[in-house]
Amino acid sequence: MTRMIRCPACGATNRVPWERVEAGFEPVCGRCKKPLPVSEKPVTVTDATFEAEVERSPLPVLLDLWAPWCGPCRTMAPILEELAVELAGRVRVAKLNVDESPATAARFEVRSIPTLLALEKGRELDRIVGMQPKAEIVRRLEQVLA
Repeated sequence: MTRMIRCPACGATNRVPWERVEAGFEPVCGRCKKPLPVSEKPVTVTDATFEAEVERSPLPVLLDLWAPWCGPCRTMAPILEELAVELAGRVRVAKLNVDESPATAARFEVRSIPTLLALEKGRELDRIVGMQPKAEIVRRLEQVLA
């Protein structure tokens, strides 16, 4: 399987054969030769990094809008970590703390949390509000990715 990984240094999108990563290969950017991030954890996004991490992502993004004081948000965190691993290479999972990044939350008119946004190039494809089971999140993602 090949995964698309965006270089955080220069912004180039790189095709990375995942079998080589699993075998211990550490990929570097084809353009600037800096190491590429290969973590399958959700990426943290802020108002300042939203454009680079979400709008310029080569993959659709599942954005979790959350806050540390929100109980349902903390309950959904392990589900989103599982989805980041299971959907790696197809969907990028990102987390945005609404208390620390109010401009992006306001841009998408988020009124309650947790809110999940399925985004492509920064454009909203679907919105899931409130606590949802993993199967429902996957079903909704499959609909917008089809």
